[in-house]
Amino acid sequence: MTEDARKMVAEALGTAILVFIACGVAALSFGFKATGNSVSAGVVATALAFGLVLLVLVYGIGPISGCHINPAVTMGFLVSRRFTIVEAVEYWAAQFIGGIGGAALLWAVFSGTDNYHVKTQGLGADGFNSLSMTGINAGGAFLTEVVLTFVFVYVVLAVTGRIASSPAVAGIAIGLALMSVHLIGIPLTGTSVNPARSLGPAIFVRGDALQQVWLFIIAPLVGGALAAIVHEVLVGTGAGSEGAPPEEAGEILR
Repeated sequence: MTEDARKMVAEALGTAILVFIACGVAALSFGFKATGNSVSAGVVATALAFGLVLLVLVYGIGPISGCHINPAVTMGFLVSRRFTIVEAVEYWAAQFIGGIGGAALLWAVFSGTDNYHVKTQGLGADGFNSLSMTGINAGGAFLTEVVLTFVFVYVVLAVTGRIASSPAVAGIAIGLALMSVHLIGIPLTGTSVNPARSLGPAIFVRGDALQQVWLFIIAPLVGGALAAIVHEVLVGTGAGSEGAPPEEAGEILR
């Protein structure tokens, strides 16, 4: 298998694992009421799941592909000139395939439980208006996703550049950043900050979740691009700058 093929497989597999485990915890917490009637317990459990899974995957597949497993992160690397457009498109394709595959596997597992219905228990899909715990509207949801993705992607760019203080612990910072944005984002939108994570479940839930998924694709990509621009201004990440050079672009840990 070529190096490029290994990267694509790693990105698809990592995204599938993230969706299967983390979105699975979200569905168990809020759909199956595995955490009881406590909303706060469900929020904390889901946030921990997303953060911990990403932390583990950074160390597991980071040396292979950089462990983006998120089109918004790849957008940040593209705008930062750490990736070419060809590399970005390849990563996006692998991530969306992985997100759909992970959601399909999760749906298959849940379908084996008694009285499961995807419309009732769900698959951890994101949403606004009636699909939001707080009833946030589309404008508020868009702003939320842009801001939260900006925070997350900025952290990723900051801890993976050449001037990062300790690249060996980058995975911890990245995992904690994802967990943190989920703590505030779950009651608002369910927290996407990852278009692949949103598209996969929405395809199977269908209905309003699928109709609204456009927001959870566009807003995170905007947030990722803005994070790269701000990081470029504050630190410098492009070719020839203090940041990571192009040949190190795909590596979060190595």
